[in-house]
Amino acid sequence: MQDFVEVTGIVLKAVPVLEMDKRITVLTKERGKISAFARGAKKPGSRFMAATNPFCYGTFRLYEGKTAYNLSEVRIAEYFENLREDFEGAFYGMYFCDVADYYTRENNDEKDMLKLLYVSLKALTKGAVPHELVQYIFEMKALVVNGEFPGVLHEETLLESTVYTIRYVMQAPFEKLYTFKVSDAVLQQLAEQCRIYRDRYIGHRFKSLSILENCRLKN
Repeated sequence: MQDFVEVTGIVLKAVPVLEMDKRITVLTKERGKISAFARGAKKPGSRFMAATNPFCYGTFRLYEGKTAYNLSEVRIAEYFENLREDFEGAFYGMYFCDVADYYTRENNDEKDMLKLLYVSLKALTKGAVPHELVQYIFEMKALVVNGEFPGVLHEETLLESTVYTIRYVMQAPFEKLYTFKVSDAVLQQLAEQCRIYRDRYIGHRFKSLSILENCRLKN
């Protein structure tokens, strides 16, 4: 008899396997980051086809195989369809998923990273906050969640509003992160701060970020 587990989470990525299957990576509330095989997910008409795409948030029912989980049932609460229709927004979303994938591990308590990813994808779809600001807030809060945030760097060179923004992001609950806008001058300083944070404290170059930056240059 198979033992089933039920988890709530977001699909970070999906990779084709053989002709009709997918292997998905899901950031979950209960078991951290896990991988699961979705049999027949690429088959036309499959109940798993849409539910195993990146950004999908919902409940996944799995059973454990010898080396991996296998997907049995899925109930999607949020597909984030707007991101699939927004070329630039989709790249922001993929970058956020890449960061979450980089930081998280199986069987770790990753609830905070899951919350951060969810509210950040929501912020991208709503469009009330500029995408660039969403990115900088996400990057800073991801470092906070991972226990690596160094605080304000070179504070004496920054505008008071920039310092206030960084400290607010450090302390704010997830649901209050995307409730403000900043001036162009503050946005520029946040961009430089986050560049330093990425270089010093992450040390990993994400392909999705490179594509995103190239898109910005073209625009």
